[in-house]
Amino acid sequence: MKKAYLELLASITVMILASCGGKKKEVPVEVGAPETISSLEIEKPQLKFGFIKLTDMAPLAIAKEKGFFEEEGLFVSVEAQSNWKNILDRVIDGQLDGSHMLAGQPIAAQAGFGRQAELVTAYSMDLNGNAITVSNDVWSKMKPNVKMDAGGKPIHPISAEALKPVITEYKNDGKAFKMGMVFPVSTHNYEIRYWLAASGIHPGMYTAANIQGQVGAEVLLSVTPPPQMPATLEAGTIFGYCVGEPWNQQAVFKGIGVPVTTNYDIWKNNPEKVFVMTKQFMEKYPNTAVAVTKALIRAGKWLDEPGNRQEAVEILSKPGYVGAPVNVLANSMTGTFEFEKGDKREMPDFNVFYKYNATYPFYSDAVWFLTQMRRWGQIPEAKSADWYASKAKEIYRPDVWLKAAKLLVAEGKIPASDIPETDGYKSATVDFIDGNKYDGKDPIGYINSFKIGNKDK
Repeated sequence: MKKAYLELLASITVMILASCGGKKKEVPVEVGAPETISSLEIEKPQLKFGFIKLTDMAPLAIAKEKGFFEEEGLFVSVEAQSNWKNILDRVIDGQLDGSHMLAGQPIAAQAGFGRQAELVTAYSMDLNGNAITVSNDVWSKMKPNVKMDAGGKPIHPISAEALKPVITEYKNDGKAFKMGMVFPVSTHNYEIRYWLAASGIHPGMYTAANIQGQVGAEVLLSVTPPPQMPATLEAGTIFGYCVGEPWNQQAVFKGIGVPVTTNYDIWKNNPEKVFVMTKQFMEKYPNTAVAVTKALIRAGKWLDEPGNRQEAVEILSKPGYVGAPVNVLANSMTGTFEFEKGDKREMPDFNVFYKYNATYPFYSDAVWFLTQMRRWGQIPEAKSADWYASKAKEIYRPDVWLKAAKLLVAEGKIPASDIPETDGYKSATVDFIDGNKYDGKDPIGYINSFKIGNKDK
């Protein structure tokens, strides 16, 4: 009864807003004055957003379920999509106003790989959240090559060195070693490639003639939609995969596979998904874009506040969101991660939605994805360092994030200390599984630092 009443109230409010052009009175904002509450003129109050059934869509679910969208004058519907290509097409074609998206998708769309479009992001949805899982058979053959602690448990991180003899064995038996990832420009593709190549295993190159990225490959990588990963592994079509949650923990739950490493170990606190709109949408409805960003920042903050994760898991378990069992979702979302069945370990930062400036769209994150596209041949020709910087600034919009965050500070909803002092680039880091140094301001040097992959002058 209460739900029906709230839905009726919301629909009446939408009608009123629509009759007024969806506008609310503009109030001047002075950052640092909590009593001065902003009220943006919302150009488009009714919105439709997309997502894939993964735990890192959580900010969208929370912004809706906790009323953050409505408090910004937005009436949002969120709809699960079948795959990442569908999401990309529907945002570009205007069927979706925005979406949970792979960080590489808006970057590739502007950089010349795949379908072309001007896509932008003002909000990074999360850090970490992925893992690499292998079948039980592969794990049984990897395990003798893995170092164990005094209690007989594997010492992490596990490098792909342990996989080398298994690949050789499969090859000698006439089997190509096949693994899955979710999309050609996904973090998952670049993470599994990074993990393999760090141990000298060639994951293949992209060329104009081979858009599958399998030229010279010792491991054949192919695309599988996230929710289908466990079933594809169980069927023996692939022998392992890189995916986000809950689909690694689902393999453990079903007893069909074992996660061997997480992307936290491949690159500590790496950026994962982003929230994407078209450049045209953001220019036509600038206040709406800011309001959406405000609601999502608040959702990220709520998700990382102690004590809220169990409620988040209950929300995500609903069929309209991720729809996975509560215990499967809770395995990673509540600060633990299970490898072999029964080997559950504390991993408080497996899913990060707000800490460490997780929501800020750093240019250096975009540059990293561009370097990987060039490394593996998705960008076929060498580019200048200036090209990497300018391309990142076309796609990542920290100016929109900053406006949203300053409004939230003025409203007393986030502390001013949560706004980073930055030129858009993170400090150089060696927090990778191979210890290699990444500096977003030196993309050419970074590309050339790898033994496997393209080299540029």
